[in-house]
Amino acid sequence: MPKAQETVLEIDLKALKHNFKYLKSKLKNNTKFLAVVKAFGYGSDACEIANCLQELNADYFAVAYANEGVALRHAGITKPILVLHPQAVNFKTLIEYCLEPSLYNAKVLNDFISIASAEKQTNYPIHIKFNTGLNRLGFWENDVEYIASKLKNTNAVKVKSTFSHLAASEDLDEKEFTLSQIASFKSISENFTKAIGYKPILHICNTSGILNYPEAHFDMVRSGIGLYGFGNSDKENKHLKPIATLKTIISQIHNIEKGESVGYNRAFKSDAFLKTATLPIGHADGIGRQYGNGNGFVTINGQKADIVGNVCMDMIMVNITNIDCKEGDEVIIFDANHTAENLAKNTNSISYELITAISQRVKRVLSK
Repeated sequence: MPKAQETVLEIDLKALKHNFKYLKSKLKNNTKFLAVVKAFGYGSDACEIANCLQELNADYFAVAYANEGVALRHAGITKPILVLHPQAVNFKTLIEYCLEPSLYNAKVLNDFISIASAEKQTNYPIHIKFNTGLNRLGFWENDVEYIASKLKNTNAVKVKSTFSHLAASEDLDEKEFTLSQIASFKSISENFTKAIGYKPILHICNTSGILNYPEAHFDMVRSGIGLYGFGNSDKENKHLKPIATLKTIISQIHNIEKGESVGYNRAFKSDAFLKTATLPIGHADGIGRQYGNGNGFVTINGQKADIVGNVCMDMIMVNITNIDCKEGDEVIIFDANHTAENLAKNTNSISYELITAISQRVKRVLSK
């Protein structure tokens, strides 16, 4: 990639392909792969990511909300798309764009059956989610007979998959809990299959589930963060490549005398002479205020430059006192070497939060 001349998010599709192939290598040949591309492809570019993965024969895609699925359809995605958290107001849109809803309680199940029937659908694919311990969304084990009774009274829908979500698959100290979730899901799935009279696709594993619990791969696995280059452990991070590089430039350099302040609220006051560089990126671009006052840093010409003072909406200032640089030079916020995960750790955050926060006003540049 050429040197940055403005704030840009570079997206490396070769790294994406590498991550996909690595994760696929952990699966049996007949295990399906669902790629999670919600939240603008974890802050990158959902449509470009999905098209690349469709070419690589990903079996399924998942988004959080209906409008994300509609955008994928407009971008040429023809593979099945699971909508993880649909709302009833969008059910007609789901059907119009052949999107498949996750149904997680009696209300959404009944609402969707009602709308699918009114739209004269037959065997429309739905996905039934069970709660096995995350306690976020999902039917309970004792709902199996209720769901089955509803399904037997309609031909408008048919269950494509049954699934659940692991709560702590990345934390091996919680292995006992994760194994209990897997066992619960097995039991629920067996009872549900008997109750409805046919076997849907079964899936419970997220990225860390893929890597840590091969016995729970079932018929399909789901990967989000792993595709984007993070394995939730130092061991697995070595096998994955972060796909995104956030770059900017130095807009202006200031000489700050002892006693002078920098930025809003005079949050930083200098106790000695220093030099600062102002960069065109701020909390409106995804670099939150928590990174200010030395909690965050950037890399300039291979050297670390701490953020000085409060993060502004459109700018940050960094300490370049001991760095040889000039106005117009490229600045790395995060890349494959200085990762989003490491930057996020400085504020007790995680890679997910930082990368998904990158504003849509930041220009995306693709590398194939």
